[in-house]
Amino acid sequence: MSEDIREAIAVLIKKGLNKAEEKGEMKLEHLPSIHLEIPSLEEQGDLASNIALRISSQVKLPPRKVAECIANHIESLISPASILSRVEVAGPGFLNFFLKPEAFYPVLDRLEKEGTDYGKSNLGQGKKILVEFVSANPTGPLTVAHGRHAAVGDVLANILDMVGYKVQREYYYNDAGKQMEILGKSVEARYRRILGEETVFPEDGYKGKYIADIAREILNEHGRNVKGTATFRRLSEEKIFEGIKKDLADFGVKFDNRVKEGSLYENGEVEEVIKELERKSVLYEKEGALWFRSSSFGDEKDRVIKKSSGQFTYLAPDIAYHRNKYKRGFHQLINILGPDHHGYIGRLQAAVEALGYDKESLKIIILQLVSLYRGKEKLRMSTRSGDFVTLRQIIDEVGKDAARFFFLMRGTNSHLNFDLKLAREESPENPVYYVQYAHARICSILNFAAEGGIKFGGVGETDLSLLKEEEELRIIKKLLQFPEVVETCARTLEPQGLTAYLRDLAGCFHNFYNKCRVISEDCNLNSARLILVKGVKTTLQNGLHLLGISAPEKM
Repeated sequence: MSEDIREAIAVLIKKGLNKAEEKGEMKLEHLPSIHLEIPSLEEQGDLASNIALRISSQVKLPPRKVAECIANHIESLISPASILSRVEVAGPGFLNFFLKPEAFYPVLDRLEKEGTDYGKSNLGQGKKILVEFVSANPTGPLTVAHGRHAAVGDVLANILDMVGYKVQREYYYNDAGKQMEILGKSVEARYRRILGEETVFPEDGYKGKYIADIAREILNEHGRNVKGTATFRRLSEEKIFEGIKKDLADFGVKFDNRVKEGSLYENGEVEEVIKELERKSVLYEKEGALWFRSSSFGDEKDRVIKKSSGQFTYLAPDIAYHRNKYKRGFHQLINILGPDHHGYIGRLQAAVEALGYDKESLKIIILQLVSLYRGKEKLRMSTRSGDFVTLRQIIDEVGKDAARFFFLMRGTNSHLNFDLKLAREESPENPVYYVQYAHARICSILNFAAEGGIKFGGVGETDLSLLKEEEELRIIKKLLQFPEVVETCARTLEPQGLTAYLRDLAGCFHNFYNKCRVISEDCNLNSARLILVKGVKTTLQNGLHLLGISAPEKM
């Protein structure tokens, strides 16, 4: 709902309260801010306010009595020029506002003028924001879980860019830790076995088929004399990371930066951050180890930052990495992590605060797991042999568009069930098909009109009051919500709201198409309806663009 409409209704509420005070019906010491929400049910109006419930204790009257009093005075203020049709009192004291159709028509003019910019805002005010996501160590191909991370991170970055932030996407990975050492040993063992040599496979080694594939590639490219675990580790990392980059590119995800954990040791940033924390007196020694006093900053306990052996724990480079982000001038940091990283939130925010930054500027999104189904059959995600379902397999089976949409259909804190069978269907039950088909159907209508010589002017030349059918008004109201939906997704860091909105808008359009003829004998009505469907097309296209999904003209 536009700010102009919200402000107009808020003004009417204030005037109603003023009249009530003038008549001695209530005495208000302080007027709280007036919140207006779009009701979940259509019959509850276009906007609703709970102001009566919020001031009832202050004016010492039952909430419903307060609401009735305000509603009566607002009714007396409604004029032919008002955008308000009526106001009703509901439940314990909610005020439900019903608007005249002409309140909504201006959105079609806005859509015509803004086009692909419709939905943009200056919420972010140009602030720099860094979104770190996927960040999988190159020890194997990207999995289904990584696919959800990639979709959520990329779309969040798109949305934040749309609302005025300066966004960068970043991939961070450990290129020198124990897991990389195990990778090198695993590939080396497979390589030796291919050569027919006796070798012991590492007990904790990687067992997936891809390990043997990498070993064969190394043999084919470098021959039979490759030696040293470090060499196998380097060659394996290169091959795996090339595969990761290709999978992400085919999934529509590109990164502005890739940061290796090893670089933080090489350039001295880990040692620097340790010295900085020591100067701030937030480190102490105990039992030969160096501890970070993270409990002083809200963490549940203190954390070891350097072991008694002299080795740094993972926390040391993590703190150095986040310091590096702030030093690059980012105002806000967003990390997207898996469900096994809940404990990271307290310790990382403690580190941020200890370094002198606002811990609220670091937002950590914990993304829940994905379960794969094919219809009602739940698929096994991994086996004892180390094989697992990869993002590449999902892209190959259902395509980039369906994969991205399905990964985004649930809130980040919710477990996601991904139905591969449904994602391939060309039916209304498949949500991405349903949305894309709405766009393609509108393209067909507009092409039909052009081929038939049916011309229509701009909004200023068209009688929009002809758009008065229930299905038409429902579409216009839904179009008006798009910028607010985008901003809400940005504020909550939840892209799921956008997929839900596009499904609703597509549903409104399909319902309209089935009940109303877009092109008829009435030339004036043709113009109004063609402007309407063109507005739907623009909004669907803008929403799909944010999701990184194509808007096909034919299906």
